[in-house]
Amino acid sequence: MAPHPTDEDYEHLLELRTGLRRFLRWSEQQAQTAGLTPAQHQLLLAVRGHPDPRGPTIGDVAAYLLIRHHSAVGLVDRAQDAGLVTRSQDTDNLSAVRLALTDKGLRQLESLSEQHLAELKHLAPTMRALWSAVEHVSNER
Repeated sequence: MAPHPTDEDYEHLLELRTGLRRFLRWSEQQAQTAGLTPAQHQLLLAVRGHPDPRGPTIGDVAAYLLIRHHSAVGLVDRAQDAGLVTRSQDTDNLSAVRLALTDKGLRQLESLSEQHLAELKHLAPTMRALWSAVEHVSNER
């Protein structure tokens, strides 16, 4: 059985969670400044980051965003109305719909992604140090 967490473990976990929450809050603010909801930003990233060149399905997007299928449908509906994504029928599976970014969606995602990569580069040393501290504790147990 693993020993109980130490005071230092709790401090590292708090720092890690606080850092992650700060980054997520910053990310939400960047999306809103760009005229997107945080969920729309996540949707655009899910579409662009999906490895299949045909694009993700609604089910894929729901899984990436940890939401229910019907919630993903509503999000895609609103994003399509905003001119951010398009839907097309999957040629191999006629019951599936594939998503793609529009030029507008791609431009907004590229701008946000540049900002996010710069922020992550800035945060990397702190996050690495925290992660190393957590790994060190796990290796000792």
